[in-house]
Amino acid sequence: MNKGFLKQKKTFIVDGQGNPVHLKGVNFGGWLMMEAYFVHAPNLPQQIFEKEFAKACGQKALEELMRAFRDNFITESDFKQVALWGMNCVRLPFHYKVALDKEAVSYLDKAIAWAKKYKIYLILDLHAAWGAQNSDWHSDSLNGRAELWIKKSHRQKTYRLWEALADRYKDETIIAGYDILNEAVLEDAGLLNEFYRHAIKAIRRSDKNHILFIEGKHWAQQIDVLDDFNDDNWVYSIHFYEPNEFVFNLIPLLRYPFDGFDKDTLRRRMEVYAKLASKKERPVHMGEFGVNYRSGCFNEHEYLRDELKVFNDLGFHWTYWTYKAVKSHMFPDGIYSYYPNSPWVHRQGPKTGWHCWAECWDSHKDQMVKSWRTSSFQINTHVLKEIQKAL
Repeated sequence: MNKGFLKQKKTFIVDGQGNPVHLKGVNFGGWLMMEAYFVHAPNLPQQIFEKEFAKACGQKALEELMRAFRDNFITESDFKQVALWGMNCVRLPFHYKVALDKEAVSYLDKAIAWAKKYKIYLILDLHAAWGAQNSDWHSDSLNGRAELWIKKSHRQKTYRLWEALADRYKDETIIAGYDILNEAVLEDAGLLNEFYRHAIKAIRRSDKNHILFIEGKHWAQQIDVLDDFNDDNWVYSIHFYEPNEFVFNLIPLLRYPFDGFDKDTLRRRMEVYAKLASKKERPVHMGEFGVNYRSGCFNEHEYLRDELKVFNDLGFHWTYWTYKAVKSHMFPDGIYSYYPNSPWVHRQGPKTGWHCWAECWDSHKDQMVKSWRTSSFQINTHVLKEIQKAL
């Protein structure tokens, strides 16, 4: 890997010596932004889990648990594994609270150090902003409202957060760039563009170096509403989980390809993005895509193969969602999956996942911590095979 910052240059990305770089990698989801489905819990906000756990076990126990989770869910060995697979990029989702807390922000510093050691570019992704940028659990929305767009004070705090992070990491060449906001959902495209203009200005006060990854509205799917920002170093970032019925396994036994959706459909959908981005002379990063793994029985590996072929043909950069998760029957899951039905997973319910953690923490603490390590997870072989073939 050459020294120097990555830069956007027309429709491609180059390193410090002007050589084209194709970012291909994986998301480390669930680590610095905890999402319920990663641990087989109902999709509720992280802050509700934290409040309920602290009420049952105490604030010190919650702090102990969060520290143990962060120390074990992703470690240096995971960065090493990504490099051994041949990938060159990790997109790292984080909660705004991580960047505020001195102890928690050290995990961003660790990730940067490990990325340097194994020559893995990092994309820092603000996955949960103040007030939440969409109404879903994965932005930690407490009341089902995207209050980032309701309260100006939330947006101002987010600008200050990016300004602080940009100042902290402005000289880190291993950082590919900043994904300013994950999956915004709002009707007002003007407000979204205003947000990006202010965020870009805040970042550029101290950091003139890093690429900015800009997502459109409606879960990073609609990029035609984005302005031509007054910055020469930004790229489009999109997410693609269609069709939900197949990718999320919402219709069991649905086999790819099926009537109305095949490789040609995928290509047509992606060509729309490619043509728009080419017209604007901007690269495209497929920041998230994935599939619920069903042992290859419903051609999910063929779906993934077709996706990756289209992405590569069109010159898209990509990061697969996600690296690891507790295995479930729905939602895109990991290259690694945790299959045991441990008491803190408890698939039969009625409580599942982290809603069992308070009851398990005192009696199963050591086993829980061990279960979070990647050594306790199992490779989803078809998924890994298709990703490696596309590298």
